[in-house]
Amino acid sequence: MNKITAAITAIGSYVPEYVLSNQVLETLVDTNDEWITSRTGIKERRLLKLDGEGTSYLAIKAAQNLIEKAKLDPKEIDLVIMATTTPDLPVAATGVYVASQIGATNAFAYDLQAACSSFLFGMSTASAYIQSGKYKKVLLIGADKMSSIIDYTDRATCIIFGDGAGAALFEPNFEGLGLQDEILKSDGIGREFLKIEAGGSILPPSEETIKNKQHFVFQDGKTVFKHAVSGMADVSEKIMERNNLSHDDVNWLIAHQANKRIIDATASRMNVDESKVLVNIHRYGNTTSATLPLLLADFEDKFKKGDNLIFAAFGGGFTWGSIYLKWAY
Repeated sequence: MNKITAAITAIGSYVPEYVLSNQVLETLVDTNDEWITSRTGIKERRLLKLDGEGTSYLAIKAAQNLIEKAKLDPKEIDLVIMATTTPDLPVAATGVYVASQIGATNAFAYDLQAACSSFLFGMSTASAYIQSGKYKKVLLIGADKMSSIIDYTDRATCIIFGDGAGAALFEPNFEGLGLQDEILKSDGIGREFLKIEAGGSILPPSEETIKNKQHFVFQDGKTVFKHAVSGMADVSEKIMERNNLSHDDVNWLIAHQANKRIIDATASRMNVDESKVLVNIHRYGNTTSATLPLLLADFEDKFKKGDNLIFAAFGGGFTWGSIYLKWAY
C-alpha cells in the first residue's frame, strides 16, 4: 500500500464587507496613510460590523464557501478543527458550533489556539489525523474577529489587525502530494510581549480591568518584530535545506501577513524571487489565524499540481514554524 500523505483538496474564504482604510484611521488616531503603508504594507482591513455576530459567523461563511465550491456533502466531514484566537465564548468551543451550523453532523470538532500560528499548527494536526488512516476528510478553518479585542485609540495595534476567515479541506493522497515536512517551534519568553492581560484565570474580568483597558491586545512591537523576522526566516531556510530545495524549486512562499517587512526578510533569507511571494496584507491587514488560508483562496488559480509551497508563520506565545507542502490540484 502506498504511503498516505495529507493533501489540501479544496479552499474557501470570507471577509466582511466593511472596509477600514488608512484614511479612516487617520480620523481615529494620530497616524497617516504614508506612515502605515511604509511600516506595515497595510492599506485597508475588513471589520465584521454585524451586532451579535462573532468569529463563528466568519468561519461558517468560509466553510460554506468551500462546501459550495467543492460540491461537498458536509456529512462526509470527519473532523472540524477551528484555528482561532478570538473564540465566540470563553468555554464552549467555537468549532463545535460551526460544525453543527454547516451541517457536519458526523464530525467531531474542537478549537486550536496558537495565536498567529494557529492555522499553521492546525495544518500539522489535520495532516496527522489523515496520515493515521482513521479519517478521510478534515476541515481546517482559520478565523478571527480581531476587531473584538483591539483598542481603536491605540495606534500601535489598531492599524495592524482585521477580521476574516479561510478554510482548507485535507484528504488522503497516494501520489506523494500534500504535506511533506514541518518545523514547528514555541518559546514561552514571548508571553510578556504579545498578550491580552485580563480575562483569563490569572486576572478575571472586573470593573478595574475594563477601566484599565486590559482586555485589549498589547504588543511590544519592536521585540515581536525582531523575533518574528529571525524566527520565520530561520525555519523557512531550514525546511528548504532539509528537503534539498533550492530557491528555484520553491514555487510559492505562503507567509503569515503580519508586516510586509517581515515577509520580505523571510523571502530574502530563502533567496526566493519577489514574484513567488504571495501578499494580500494591503487588503486585509493581519487577520491572525486567517492569513494563510486567505492567501490560498486569493491565489488559488495560480497553483498547479505538484507546486512546492513553503508556509511560514509567527505568533504570540511565541509560536512559529514552517511547513513544506506539494499542491495537489
